[in-house]
Amino acid sequence: MTKELKAGDPAPPVDLPTAGGGRVSLSALKGKRVVLYFYPKDDTPGCTTQALNFTEKAKQFAAAKAVVVGVSRDSPAKHDKFAAKRGLNLILASDEDGAVCQRYGVWVEKILYGRTYMGVERATFVIDENGRLARIWRKVKVAGHVDEVLKEIKAR
Repeated sequence: MTKELKAGDPAPPVDLPTAGGGRVSLSALKGKRVVLYFYPKDDTPGCTTQALNFTEKAKQFAAAKAVVVGVSRDSPAKHDKFAAKRGLNLILASDEDGAVCQRYGVWVEKILYGRTYMGVERATFVIDENGRLARIWRKVKVAGHVDEVLKEIKAR
């Protein structure tokens, strides 16, 4: 079991393939603020709404010098389809083996209709210019969340 991350901790490393055939790593983003959000699955209702909300506010995040990165266990090819279908304007990273989800403590036991299974907890991490966790939201509710994250970014 990984220890619970808290604000002020160094952000665990991230180096993942992305939609569009690229890669994203925290080390390459050092000096920028990063909004790293974890979501369960491409093209499902909550995840789509969340991605569209981040896309809608992309210019405001960019103006606040923040890079938005969405992470799920879906493949880069699935991310490509999701981004194209929904017109998404953010980096979608693929954590197919779940290593990054494990490091951030978002690979958790879930219960749906009485059935227990492992899945990605919807969570958001704001990482400062120095690679430290500045703010963490766990068990995120989609409604209003992106506005809350943007407010946090602008306040820094």
